[in-house]
Amino acid sequence: MDKTVQTRRDSSLVGRLARLWRFIREAGTVQLGLTVMLMCVAIFIARYSWALPGGIIATPLTSEAERALYDLRAYYAADLVEEDKRVVLVVYTDQTLIAARKRSPLDRGLLARTLRTLDTFEPKAIGIDILFDQPQDEDEELIAALREMKAPVAVAYAATATNPDDIEYEQQQFLEGFMARLEGSNARPASIRLDNTFGATRVWPKIVPGLPPLLGRVMLAEAGEPATAFEGYQGAIDYRRAKYEDSVLFPPAQIDLFVNPDPEILPFLREQFSGKYILIGGDIVDYDRVETTFTSINGEVPAGIAVHAEIISQMLDGRKLQPIPGWILWSMAILVVIIAVLSALLEWPARRLALFGIAQLFFFQGMPFYLQVRNVDTYGLPAIGWLIGWIIVFTAVTVTARASGAAQRNFATGALGKYIPRDIAQAIIDKPELLSLGGEKREIFVLFSDLEGFTKMSHAIAPEMVAKLLNRYLDMLSQVVLDHGGVIDKFVGDAVVAFWGAPISRPDDGNRAARAGYAMWQAGEAFRAEVAAMDPDLPRIGKTRVGLHFGEAVIGNFGGATRIQYTALGDSMNTAARLEAANKALGSSVMASREFAEASGLEWWRPMGRVRLRGRARPVDLFEPAPDFPAEDRARLAEASALAATDPAAARALAEAVAARHPDDSALGNLARRMAAIDEGGTYVLE
Repeated sequence: MDKTVQTRRDSSLVGRLARLWRFIREAGTVQLGLTVMLMCVAIFIARYSWALPGGIIATPLTSEAERALYDLRAYYAADLVEEDKRVVLVVYTDQTLIAARKRSPLDRGLLARTLRTLDTFEPKAIGIDILFDQPQDEDEELIAALREMKAPVAVAYAATATNPDDIEYEQQQFLEGFMARLEGSNARPASIRLDNTFGATRVWPKIVPGLPPLLGRVMLAEAGEPATAFEGYQGAIDYRRAKYEDSVLFPPAQIDLFVNPDPEILPFLREQFSGKYILIGGDIVDYDRVETTFTSINGEVPAGIAVHAEIISQMLDGRKLQPIPGWILWSMAILVVIIAVLSALLEWPARRLALFGIAQLFFFQGMPFYLQVRNVDTYGLPAIGWLIGWIIVFTAVTVTARASGAAQRNFATGALGKYIPRDIAQAIIDKPELLSLGGEKREIFVLFSDLEGFTKMSHAIAPEMVAKLLNRYLDMLSQVVLDHGGVIDKFVGDAVVAFWGAPISRPDDGNRAARAGYAMWQAGEAFRAEVAAMDPDLPRIGKTRVGLHFGEAVIGNFGGATRIQYTALGDSMNTAARLEAANKALGSSVMASREFAEASGLEWWRPMGRVRLRGRARPVDLFEPAPDFPAEDRARLAEASALAATDPAAARALAEAVAARHPDDSALGNLARRMAAIDEGGTYVLE
């Protein structure tokens, strides 16, 4: 693309934006202040749509929508993996409780015997997701088993300050005493606290001073595989999905299997659990179930032990999701507002604006999905907030711009409406570049009219009367053009030049132009009668002649920086003028070219032969508007025109027959006479 053209386009865009911004500033202090305030609100929402600082929910519906969208993208961006054999689960099930005839607290004797069995498998570490917060008969057996363990063991710990719904003061006191009895052994306290903010566990729990590290952190540290990359990590849990529909990531083994195991299955158990991270807890209906990021999508509510298993796997894989810095979130919020202002100020066509809006929607709503796939932590990313902020700003700026520009637009529309149709005037106001200096090639419908005998009459009457009559005549003809949606190009004395198809084109421009040409002749006849009735002594005024042509022309503003004229230039204008002038020799009032007649879409045309206009090399097929002309005679004239080049005699006979049936039609009589003087191509040459 030419750099000059591109620069001109850029400057035009900047100019339009600057003009509309001036409109906004002219809206008044109150309106402008309200707009600025709404822009600030939009920035705030686009930054804090999840929640306000301090944990106060900003807007329940917005935050719910943000979480729903996050869950959706996290679910579909999740890795599809096969069974994770590095972490294994040993669980109490409902069948275990039925067999033990004890539901709560969980049977600790069963746990003690299981620990002894698992210790022989030499696991990397064992994590117990069970709180020992109240006494039980098997406590001594369990403490002894824990103190004898060679494998490192992470024992569940909770505090009333961080888990008020799970443990009370007396329970914590017992738990503290239980833990004290394990000092000096391979058992370490580990926090089992999960973050269920907004009703689901989506992120790692916050690190609380004085609280033991998370269960998974303790297990990896004690096994000699500390996840140093996750030190201080409090981002999203990177949940994965099972690759196969009927499989699970961490298949649970019922704890009963490890109490006095059958010697035949012992080698199998040792193979499955040796060198693994083992988590022990409950997988019981309606007990310690945790909603996760995926629950709203697949409806599954896994046991809490499975969440700890996911956290361990995430550390083992090093899948640390990259956080989005706060300054980027602020920058995106401001960018959303800027783009919304730009969208509101753009004066593009509706289709182009719609495409621009769709592109923005894809960008702002697609970016979180893209980032999620790229292992970026999008928890807290305000995707819905961006959308709401954009809508607020776009609406505020649009309303302000329209309110401030309403008066100017109405005034300009009314002023331009005196020269061009109001819909075209409105289009020019909406798109001022339509009247930019320069021109473009367009196909237009041209009308050229002239009043016969007016120049001669103007020499015979007073100048004041000439001006009065001329103004009245031009006013009548101008109104015809405007009523039919045309653009008045210019007045040349008593001649009127108009066109259709620019600066905007409409599907029915040809129909409008054709009807305008016929109506202009009728207006001329009405003017003749009006002048005759006004003063019988005035010289007689002739009829109004009209020429119509359809073709290419260069349309635009031509002139200089201080004076320009919107006009049409080209051969089409000359052809229309020649057709107007030809009416005198043809005995007609309105004459159109074939190009015009065919493009008009009307069926009222009657063929009037082929002529070579004065000063023109190419012949023109003539058509005259005749709304009430008999269809049979119209067909005969078409047949005569078709035969003119091959059988002039037959063509002449047909034309004479039609003219004989309409003796008062001077144009038909002229056609019959012309048929007798056509050349070999069927063309009559006008002198």
